[in-house]
Amino acid sequence: MNDPIQALDRFGSPRVAVLGDYMLDAYVYGDVERISPEAPVPVLKVLRREDRPGGAANVVSSVLALGGQATCVGAAGRDAAGASLSRLLAEAGAETAGLLQFPERTTTVKSRHVGLAQHRHQQQILRVDDEAVQPLSAARQEELLRALRREAARCDLVAVEDYDKGVVTDESGPALLAEARKAGKKVLVDPAGIRNYERYVGATLLTPNRYEAQLASGIRLTDDASLEQAAGRLADLTGAEAVVIKLDREGSFLFEGGRGRRIPTRPRAVYDVTGAGDVVLAMLAVALASGCGCDEAAALANVAGGLEVEHFGVVPIYRSEVREELQRALGLRGGKVLERGRLAEEVQRRRARGESIVFTNGCFDLLHMGHVRYLRQARQLGSCLIVAINTDAGVKRLKGAGRPVIGQDERAEMLAALECVDYVTLFDEDTPHALLELLRPELLVKGGTTPSVVGREVVEGYGGRVVTLGLVEGLSTTRIIERILAAKNGR
Repeated sequence: MNDPIQALDRFGSPRVAVLGDYMLDAYVYGDVERISPEAPVPVLKVLRREDRPGGAANVVSSVLALGGQATCVGAAGRDAAGASLSRLLAEAGAETAGLLQFPERTTTVKSRHVGLAQHRHQQQILRVDDEAVQPLSAARQEELLRALRREAARCDLVAVEDYDKGVVTDESGPALLAEARKAGKKVLVDPAGIRNYERYVGATLLTPNRYEAQLASGIRLTDDASLEQAAGRLADLTGAEAVVIKLDREGSFLFEGGRGRRIPTRPRAVYDVTGAGDVVLAMLAVALASGCGCDEAAALANVAGGLEVEHFGVVPIYRSEVREELQRALGLRGGKVLERGRLAEEVQRRRARGESIVFTNGCFDLLHMGHVRYLRQARQLGSCLIVAINTDAGVKRLKGAGRPVIGQDERAEMLAALECVDYVTLFDEDTPHALLELLRPELLVKGGTTPSVVGREVVEGYGGRVVTLGLVEGLSTTRIIERILAAKNGR
């Protein structure tokens, strides 16, 4: 396999037609402070509501985030949820003429009620589904077929996200896929949890997860041999050229050309698996349409899916995020160390997902255990930690001649190597006021080395909070330098 960063950099902006079950993901966020007196259930005090594209619509969002163009092909209701879904997709840059809205159909809405423990840690309490899963009528299927014919003719690839909600069925599936293949397009299918894969005859590539592959093949998946056997059976059933079986934290298993091999990935701390399969399909589609081989595409899909499960809820994964993750894996500091303009873009993207930004600043000369413990505590206060460090010139103005001991680039790289630090940036001003005004973090955190917190008035002025953390006794850069000098002088 070639360098995945080089493969990512070769991406163009391919047009992907996304066929499947379009849904609206609704989130209701609130605080849980008591148990209902009527029944032993938590009472959710609603703070805010949010709608996001879900199902096949999440594939569309992810294709766009990865730099591709996306065309919607599917069915929704002519209702408020359908209007909201179409608006969200259009605002994101998708073409929605092929998202047909029928008055007799109900738009699928998955409503997730989320409690905010200590006002920040998100935990899903309940999901409520409002949907109609009956197959489309013959007349409506013909309308959908015409829409696919129109969109497939001008796209580079067709991606199918099937949730078994009545758009792709045992009857309609082969006809829809045949229409796409007739247009000369590759067809990628993320299958539903069903047994009958004859629905996907005509697929170029299948992306079942472990459970789906086992269910459809009838083979218990225990090792590479059983994975290869199952993937081969699914390929035989559908005529697919390749099968990618998603194996969660183990990466994936790629079957191609009659043989299979594992595509490993880095184990993740799983926060929420919602939408991971959609993101994998989107990455495979954009990668293959950009000329990548299946092994390159599967490796990049592993990274994108891994990033998705680290976030709460359904969120698109951007091409820049994948690149930064690949850079981290190679030990390059460029993924975390950003100039302030680029950092502001990252903060805006994370905040749009509902993440809370924690900011701290300092010289961080001679990084020591006191710093590490402090930064770990700071990271626990939110979902993204930014560390701003003084430039060498700034440190010299603050600390005097002889400081810093460690140059700014080395200090930035060492901080970026810490798992608890999300981003590092440099500032040359005497105070971080300009950075705080630009980034507007929810929390400004400072260690207890000074009686006042520089920047407090800025943060509290726009409604943010300031938190002071305690010192680690006996650990400071000044004391370490004094100990080194004493040892050198034999004292």
